[in-house]
Order: sequence, then structure tokens, then C-alpha cells
Amino acid sequence: MKKIDFEAHFITEEWVAQMFENKDYPRYVRDKETDACRIEWGADSVEPIGDILLNKLLDLGEGRLEIMDASGIDMQVLSLTIPGVDLMDPAIGTALAKNTNDALSEVIKKYPDRFVGFAALAPQDPQAAADELQRAVKDLDLKGWKTHSNFGENYLDDKTYWPIFERAENLDVPIYLHPSYPSIPQLKTTYGWALSGAPFGFGIETAMSVMRLILSGIFDKYPGLKIVLGHLGEGLPFLLARIDYPYVIPWFDQTTIPQLEKKPSDYFKNNFFVTTSGNYYKPAFKCTYEAMGVERILLGTDYPYEDPKVCMAFLEGLSLSQEDREKIYYRNASRFGIEI
Repeated sequence: MKKIDFEAHFITEEWVAQMFENKDYPRYVRDKETDACRIEWGADSVEPIGDILLNKLLDLGEGRLEIMDASGIDMQVLSLTIPGVDLMDPAIGTALAKNTNDALSEVIKKYPDRFVGFAALAPQDPQAAADELQRAVKDLDLKGWKTHSNFGENYLDDKTYWPIFERAENLDVPIYLHPSYPSIPQLKTTYGWALSGAPFGFGIETAMSVMRLILSGIFDKYPGLKIVLGHLGEGLPFLLARIDYPYVIPWFDQTTIPQLEKKPSDYFKNNFFVTTSGNYYKPAFKCTYEAMGVERILLGTDYPYEDPKVCMAFLEGLSLSQEDREKIYYRNASRFGIEI
């Protein structure tokens, strides 16, 4: 059965060099004792990376293809890893996004049956980012925009960034909303990466970012927007009834909440898709399956941060029909113009 991996990450040598050159956060540094690469998100906020992972992210050739083949993955949808260019100086980020998209396009031309990709954009200059998205889609045949849960102190619901969303809707391409290091202070202190990072903080902030988007009314203004989330929806399928609470309880004072055309859960069910990346827990999958329907679930492995063999073993162990597997593995991707 064909398989399209909707979440797979990469980097370029130019991007790595810029990450090491950054004077501000986030930046790459090397540990003085071990020489291991790390991301410094702040003075006391460090994420381990390591050269093994760096090399896997840089590999856009035979090594990556061998791992894909061993896992039964036919195609990867490639996206620049966190922190992307979202937090860089606007001029540097805009130029680096363009160069990264050009480099990704060349890789796709070399392996057209194995790779497609999402554009990197520098949202600090929204109009330039919207124009770059148009170029990436129209000229480079990239399939959408991969962005992150925060832009430093700002979130995506800030209307400053809405020109990018408007362009995405006009182009009819999806936005992959990926976690990043959280801005929420209480997630960044005391307990390190176990609280702030992928185990907890990433998903919590991404879910909040999604709720801010929904409550902002952006899906009333741009009803054709399509947003993709990893990790079976960052916990939101579990909360769909609760997020509707102030809109359905008869005694609730409606003047105290944002005025929307639909209930919050309606936007989640109509405008969002989720991938299987990094959440291999049967009760979580069952909840997402029942809350959203199989038509909105996409295969995602989060390579190279996760082992794609583990992802496939989990999915193969679920009690799914042949039709459901086909939808998750490759048929649903055709809704985004991605086919093999």
C-alpha cells in the first residue's frame, strides 16, 4: 500500500551556518565539554540536538531514501525544521526562506517521485511572506506553508499575519502548524525540556495557538483555510465538547465571548486535519478517529525526530479496515494535491 509521510523535516547547510551565527535566540551552540550541538532558546533553555540528528536532517539523498524504503514510506512531505526562519531578523529570515525554498525545489526535481515540500516563510514581513508563498507554490510547486506555534511574543492570530493566511486560502494550499519552543513563561522554568519541550509544552502551546486562531474569527473571514496539526491534533480532539461550552450553554452571557458564525468545534472539524506523528497511543488515536473522522487523518512520522518504523508498527497494529488505511496512508493527501 502506498504511503505518504506528511511530516518529515530537513535543514540546509546555509540554515545551519546562520543558526550558529545568530547572536540572539534561538541559536545553535556547541557544548564546551562534549562539542555536541544544542539549540539555545534562551539563557536557561536548551534543547539537545546532536550531530547524528543534524546529519539526518541534512541528508536529502540516498541515506534518507534507504530509511524511507526500510519503513515502507514512498514519499515524504519535507519541511524546514524548528525554529525555521520565524524568529530571525526579518531581512535575514526573508532571504534565507527564499534560498531554502529554492534548495528544496532542487531536491524535489532530483527525486520527483519521493519528495514534495512545504515552503518556509519569514512572517516578520507578512506581505513579503505572502509573496514568497505565491512564488513557492506557483513557480516551485511547493504544496503549502509550514509554520510554528509562536513568533516569539506573538501568535498567529495577530492580524498582522493575516495577509499570509489570505494568500494561502487564495492559493488553496494548507498550512502545517508545527510546535515550537513555547513562549508561556511557566512552561520554560524549573523543569527543563521535560515540561517545555515535545513531551508536554510543545503540544500545550500549539493547542492554545489553535484556539486563539479559532476565536479570532479568521475562519469566518477565510473559510477555505486548511490547517494541519501533528500528534493527532495536539490534544484538541479530546476537548471538542468543552471548547463549545460558552457557545451552547443557555445561561452564558454571549457578550463576554468572541462572536463567531459557528461553534469552535465546527471550525476544528471543517478546517483542520491531523497527522499521526509522534503520538502512538491507541486511546488517543481512537479519540481522534471518532472525533474527526478518518478522512481528516494523515500519515506523519516526524522523521528524523521519530523512528518511522515505530510509527508504522503502531498503525499496522490498529484494527483498521483496508479502506481506512488507504485514506490515512495516501488517499487523504490527494485533498492537498499530493499524490503518488
